Amino acid sequence: MTVLTITPNPSLDRTYEIPGLGRGAVLRAGADRVDPGGKGVNVSRAVAAAGHPTVAVLPLGGPEGALLAQLLGGLGVAVAGVPVDGSTRVNVALAEPDGTLTKINAAGPDIGAAESRALLDTLAAEAARSRARWLVCSGSLPRGLSHEWYAAVVSRARENGVQVALDTSGPALAAALSARPDVVKPNAEELAEVVGRTLTTVGDAVKAADEVRAAGAGAVLASLGATGQLLVDNTGTYFGTAPVATVRSDVGAGDASLAGFLTAGGARARALVSAVAHGAAAVQLPGSQMPGPDDIRPEAVTVTTDVPLDLPLLPDVNGAVR
Repeated sequence: MTVLTITPNPSLDRTYEIPGLGRGAVLRAGADRVDPGGKGVNVSRAVAAAGHPTVAVLPLGGPEGALLAQLLGGLGVAVAGVPVDGSTRVNVALAEPDGTLTKINAAGPDIGAAESRALLDTLAAEAARSRARWLVCSGSLPRGLSHEWYAAVVSRARENGVQVALDTSGPALAAALSARPDVVKPNAEELAEVVGRTLTTVGDAVKAADEVRAAGAGAVLASLGATGQLLVDNTGTYFGTAPVATVRSDVGAGDASLAGFLTAGGARARALVSAVAHGAAAVQLPGSQMPGPDDIRPEAVTVTTDVPLDLPLLPDVNGAVR
């Protein structure tokens, strides 16, 4: 099963592990790493780590873009790159021993009209060539692309019989719902934003997911941080949890979850088990490293249809409810 991803604003992600963050201080890193970044890129990395074929469609610019393609190739991800004038962005993350992560995300290049068309054409060509079962549209939209860009991608893919998983936020998510993506993958904060109110319990998240489905999404796979994960689809409502010994970094954990969900079929409890197992494995790895088969423990996952509606949404290690 081939999973095709489109990441319109990819990055190189450099992570430094530091003893503590002091404003204005000189910090010495105990370890550092550079990983290919961007939400769709992370999904492709996790799919490849699980042994499935994947193609990442990306705008690539400058030496940073060349390095990104090189790193992905070394991880078994096929890259369909579209040259752009600007340079691929570089993001920086500072990871502290207690799991606190401070991130600095660059803006990325401005995508022009011709480059936007090239991305859409490349995506269509790769979907036909690879016979992809799933297309993942993931991440923020760069400067130059309108909020409706993902909606156009979703519509075109569905017309060609490709199932679509969408992981974005804000106006781009709201605009794309009417195009009827098969799965949307928000965290709690993004889910709250799209329905326009604060979510404090799992029951609140279930109600919000129902509203997102009513607006056009086929299913909602919601990451609720330390509380667990929620799946609402046409077969029912499922809630999954797994123990996590130590959180090293939550960068890419939601992307790993989405990859696990899709490679396990993209529906029902079995896919949620895989999603939770992938996400739990990812947060215990450094930087944005994606888990491989040896890291994943599906036997440790609990999934139930007896959803704990009154359970509070717990903040993650950075203090946000996700």
